[in-house]
Amino acid sequence: MKFMSRLLVIVAKLLSGYSVRWLDCQPDTCQRVYFANHTSHLDALVLWASLPNDVRTLTRPVAAKDYWEGGPVRRHVAASFNALLIDRKEIKVHQSPVDLMIREMGNTFSLIVFPEGGRNSSDEMGRFKSGLYYLAKKRPDLELVPVYLDNMNRILPRGEVLPVPLLSCITIGEPIWLENGEGKAEFLRRARQSIIDIREATT
Repeated sequence: MKFMSRLLVIVAKLLSGYSVRWLDCQPDTCQRVYFANHTSHLDALVLWASLPNDVRTLTRPVAAKDYWEGGPVRRHVAASFNALLIDRKEIKVHQSPVDLMIREMGNTFSLIVFPEGGRNSSDEMGRFKSGLYYLAKKRPDLELVPVYLDNMNRILPRGEVLPVPLLSCITIGEPIWLENGEGKAEFLRRARQSIIDIREATT
């Protein structure tokens, strides 16, 4: 499995040609939730692969179970980068996705999440769903790190099977936290805006 993980890092780099910028943030093995815009099925893999090795081994991308279990190759890839697969179709009352994430990360792992939910093919980022807020509320100790992924939608456009090798850029911004007394809607707007601010600062 370690060999496959290393191979995935190489493949992700070849496909996306990514460069990484840490903007008011530094790599760290402390527990974090990296949250990013979502335009491609490759987002989780490429962001995970872009992290330094010591950080990457402690980071689990949260991904859609229905996609990543769609065949033996995808299942093997998901297992190789230790993805936490969420069933979007059968959400159980007594085991919400947020509760599952908190249980799986324990006191060790960080997560990669995409608060928009599904992929967004438009230039404007979609509204954030509530999961990030509840993660922050239940685990206020976690650093919430905004990430802007640029050009990923052109590498694997919606509806396409084979990726087109292009250059992309990953910018990792300054961590945020849920502030005292901050409501859900206010927090989600602020979190979304933190990614927009990164995009505007880097274009």
